Amino acid sequence: MNAGSSRDDHYPRNGRVILHIDMNAFYCSVHEAVEPDKYKGKALAVGGNIELRKGIIVTSSYAARAKGVKTGMHIRQALKSCPELIVLQPDFDLYRQFSRRFMQIAYNYSPLVEAMSIDECYMDITGSKQFGTPLEIASLIQRRILEELHLPCSIGVAPNKLLAKMASDMKKPNGISVLRKRDVQTLLWGKPCSHMFGIGTRTGDRLRKLNIHTIGDLASTDESVLTKNFGVYGTWLKLAANGIDDSPVNPEREQSKSIGHTTTLPKNLTEAADISRVFLNLSDQVARRMRRQKLIAGTIQITIRDPDMKTITRSYTLPRPTENADEIHRVSVRLFNEHWGVGKPVRLLGVTLQSLQPKQSAAIQLDLFDYEQHPKKEQLNVAMDRIRDKYGEDAILTAGMVGTDPSTWIRNHKRRGTSLQMDHLRERGLDD
Repeated sequence: MNAGSSRDDHYPRNGRVILHIDMNAFYCSVHEAVEPDKYKGKALAVGGNIELRKGIIVTSSYAARAKGVKTGMHIRQALKSCPELIVLQPDFDLYRQFSRRFMQIAYNYSPLVEAMSIDECYMDITGSKQFGTPLEIASLIQRRILEELHLPCSIGVAPNKLLAKMASDMKKPNGISVLRKRDVQTLLWGKPCSHMFGIGTRTGDRLRKLNIHTIGDLASTDESVLTKNFGVYGTWLKLAANGIDDSPVNPEREQSKSIGHTTTLPKNLTEAADISRVFLNLSDQVARRMRRQKLIAGTIQITIRDPDMKTITRSYTLPRPTENADEIHRVSVRLFNEHWGVGKPVRLLGVTLQSLQPKQSAAIQLDLFDYEQHPKKEQLNVAMDRIRDKYGEDAILTAGMVGTDPSTWIRNHKRRGTSLQMDHLRERGLDD
C-alpha cells in the first residue's frame, strides 16, 4: 500500500474533517511574543483603566491564571490575588496583525477557513489530504504558528464544527485533541450540560429544573420536551448532545473588499517561465475564491518582493470586470514585465483582486469578439469548480501549473499560496 492510499484511510468517504484553531491566552501571548524579555512566563493580564485600578481583566496568561487571576475579574481584585501581576492596556492593532498572520498560515492548508473571532477559526481540511493526515496537518499548523509567530494554540480535530470546538478546549495550552462522534458517549455524556459549547448558564439552569443534568441526559431526552421548553433551540440541543452538527465551514462570511494570495518562494526566481507559472497558480486560486463568492473583479494588483525585502505593488483597472483566471494571469505577467522585468530576482509574488462587485448585478459589456466565448468560459469555470470542490484542488490542473522548475514548490511543497488578505480580516495594503 502506498503512502497516498494509507493517508486516504484517515479521511471519511462521506463527511468532513474540521479543525478548530484556538489561540491560547491570545492577547497576553502576543505581548510575550513581541517582548519576551519583559513578559515571557510572567503573570500577565490585559485590562482597562489600569492607572485608576478600575475596569476588568479581559484575559490573562497561564502564569497569572495559576495565581487565581480570571477573565472578568476586577483589576483591583486581580492585583490582590496576584500582587506581581503585570496589567497591560489592550493593543488591538497589534492583535489584528497577529490574527491575520495566524490565519494566513491556516490558509496555506485549505481555502475553507472561517474566522469566528480575532483568535479562533474553523478549517475544513476534507480536501487537503495532499498535506498529510488530519493529525499531521494539525501538527504542521500548530508548529508553524509557534515557530513563526511564537504563539501557542490548541487545535481540535473532528467530523464537524461543534465537536472540533469542544476538542480544542480539551488540552490547553498547545494541545491537539481528536473528538469523533463515536467518542461522544464515553467522553461527553457524563459531563454537565454547561460543558457543551452553546449552552450558557441560564440554559443550564433551565435544563436542571427539567431534571436534565448531564449531556447524556440531554441526548436521551425526548425532542418534544425540549422544543416545548426551548422552541427550535430544543432541536439543536438534542442534536448537539448526540454530536450532530451539519453546519459547513463558511469562508465568505462577509463580501470581501479584496481577495488575494501571496507566496514566499523556496529560492529567488529570475526566469520568465518560472515567474509566469507562479502567477498562474496564484491567479487560479484567487479566481476560484472570487467565483465562490459570486463576485467579479475590476482591478488586478500584483505584489513583488525582492531578496532584500523591498516590496512594491502595481495594479491595473480592467476595461471590463472579469472572473477568469487566464485573464488575471495575463494581466499579472504584463504588470510584472512592465514594472519589474525579467532577470531581477524575486522572493515573493502575490495577486490581489480589487474593485469587487456582485456578478449577478454587474453589467458586463462584451465586445463582438468576446460575446460568443464568454458563456463557454463561464460554463467551463462552473464545471471545473464543481470537480475541484468534490475531488480537491489538484483534480484539474492546467499545463502551465506543473513542471520540474522551482516554481512548482507552490504546489508540490504545500505552499500553493498564502492569503494576503483574509476576506473578513482585511489586511491593509502594502506600501510601494
